[in-house]
Amino acid sequence: KTAFFHGDLDEEIYMEQPEGFEVKGKENYVCRLKKSLYGLKQAPRQWYRKFGSFMQQQGFKKTSSDHCVFVQKFSDNDFIILLLYVDDM
Repeated sequence: KTAFFHGDLDEEIYMEQPEGFEVKGKENYVCRLKKSLYGLKQAPRQWYRKFGSFMQQQGFKKTSSDHCVFVQKFSDNDFIILLLYVDDM
């Protein structure tokens, strides 16, 4: 459940203070999220964007047939194929 915490948000998202973490005297205040939070509808997309960007920096390319398959080719016909699978069940 921690994978989605690393996604950066493109928009301002606010939420009520989590139960057990309310600030006394400011119970009606809300929290502005700086990072993605598990359960947000944006979380999987933002996490994948960050992951894909990192893989690209490492020299991998997404295949056009399946965006969860990353390939990096080397000289001498060597290559790495990385298959991304996230089970959110």
